[in-house]
Amino acid sequence: MIEPQPNNPLHGIKLADILEHLHAKYGWEEMGEMINVNCFRNNPTMKSSLKFLRRTPWARDKVEKLYLRSIK
Repeated sequence: MIEPQPNNPLHGIKLADILEHLHAKYGWEEMGEMINVNCFRNNPTMKSSLKFLRRTPWARDKVEKLYLRSIK
């Protein structure tokens, strides 16, 4: 059984939703300046970015932190 996570602001939010929000707010170029990863800098697409972020925990962590800063 999954435990409820009342103190986790990311609980229930999909990575795709986070990425769509950040792309709408900043765009690929600005995201690439904020987070130095090739999936935002070199021919970025939603599909390639999601694939990279799902396989790279340190990059996903940076994206999640940027998302939390952007919604405050």
